Amino acid sequence: METLLAKQDYACTTCTDARALSDELVQGAATAIITEESLAGADRSALDAWVAQQPPWSDFPFILLATRRAGHRPRDAMLVLERLGNVIVLERPIHSETLGSAVRSAMRVRRRQYEARERLAALQLAEERLTHLNANLETRIAERTSELSRANNMLMEEVAERERAQTALVQSQKMEAVGQLTCGIAHDFNNLLTVVSGNLEMIERRSDDERILRHARFAAEATDRAAKLTRQLLAFSRTQQLALAPLSLNALVEGMSDLLARTIGPRIDQRRSLAASQPWVMADMHQLELAVLNLAINARDAMPEGGILTIETDAGPSAPEGVKPGRYGVVRVRDNGVGIPRPILSKVFDPFYTTKPLGKGTGLGLSQVFGIARQSGGIAQIDSVEQEGTTVSIWLPLAEQPVVDTELVAQISPSDRVRAKLNILVVDDDEGVRRFVAEGLESFGYHITQAASGAEAVTMLDAELPDVMIVDFAMPGMTGIELAEDARRRASDLPIIMVTGYAEEGVSADTSLITHIVRKPFKIDALVGVLDMSTGMLASAPD
Repeated sequence: METLLAKQDYACTTCTDARALSDELVQGAATAIITEESLAGADRSALDAWVAQQPPWSDFPFILLATRRAGHRPRDAMLVLERLGNVIVLERPIHSETLGSAVRSAMRVRRRQYEARERLAALQLAEERLTHLNANLETRIAERTSELSRANNMLMEEVAERERAQTALVQSQKMEAVGQLTCGIAHDFNNLLTVVSGNLEMIERRSDDERILRHARFAAEATDRAAKLTRQLLAFSRTQQLALAPLSLNALVEGMSDLLARTIGPRIDQRRSLAASQPWVMADMHQLELAVLNLAINARDAMPEGGILTIETDAGPSAPEGVKPGRYGVVRVRDNGVGIPRPILSKVFDPFYTTKPLGKGTGLGLSQVFGIARQSGGIAQIDSVEQEGTTVSIWLPLAEQPVVDTELVAQISPSDRVRAKLNILVVDDDEGVRRFVAEGLESFGYHITQAASGAEAVTMLDAELPDVMIVDFAMPGMTGIELAEDARRRASDLPIIMVTGYAEEGVSADTSLITHIVRKPFKIDALVGVLDMSTGMLASAPD
């Protein structure tokens, strides 16, 4: 029977006696098929008790398979049927279709009983609710009025919040447009600075006139400041990727002294408290500078009547909350300004959240600080007391101070004889940059060929493969990455150096194609150093 019913998609459980049957009924079932002889002389007390204790809505359907008899059933057999209650009696032998029909009928009956139970429960619940409502009508009216008032207040708050969000969206779109414009300007400016700083470097190398050299150095210092400005513009436009490297916190703070003094003005007393342990951390120098500068500007705005700005460095004895276990360094920016109310401290790192008047702040400064710390493997924390001041701490993983192996540098640095044998292909769409790189490298003995576009470079690669290729990232037609892919297909071990004024994701993402990346503007000495590292293996090759 179990096999037969399983073919009709019925889940069946076989019970060996009346006790097992009653246990299964307690667990739940839709119907039960019982053979008459299995109940004869059996202990049916548990089964009878379960049948008798059914709730009012339940009349469990049993299917009894009885033995065919010539006359009336014995009194004991009739008593069994009476105690079971809702029984369908089928005499054996029985056809499979008859059994299936009986099971479907019993299942239908049980399903309706369950529906009746649900209706009874619903009616009972409705009756209880009605009784409670009648008993507490006035209370319900008062509560409903209060709920409507709260809902109206929430609606008004949501309307105001939506207006604030709309205003913030317009502001963010404006800032995004400014960021895109800034990125393009910074790229073109980097190309100009590369030409200017490069030619100033060539003047310093070739002139013996002290007066000319002094003016050239003054101009070079100005180009260095301009290059720093373009890096900050790229960071502002959020196109610059983090380049994590060991960084001295003390050196960073000391190097920002002049920039901070010009930014915060003379009314703010700038102080420094640097750790004697000289902590080194893993961070991106330019992004961390931007974070500290943002915090200094916030501190200045929090002290409209003047005050004290203190920048501290330290190596924490233990990891702060919210980061992986380990050793961390910290840079703190502290002010004694108006402070931040404690209820809103948890929101200050949210994007677009600002306590400044509309148009005075983007709400991105602190969120950018938090993002830089997180991307570097650390965390940013804030503590503030109203009318006492605010302290923002940037925790970063500690790093070992890098050691320069001068012997190794000497080993991999090619001689002038080796440089003279190296053919370098320079590819840049900017004629000024291309001419500066070519003339600068020729002064070191390299043999230079030039291409003004990716397509022209491909033609040169078809004719002859260079020893090294220097390529710009952003070029019309074929980008530097596309050209590098083409060159790699021709020579998988060709050293490729990419120079770029951008900080796009694509430059950092294709590190398998690029041997080194040089950011514009750069000095020719820096490019030669990269070439020496890229061609160090060639220096040791036999003639």
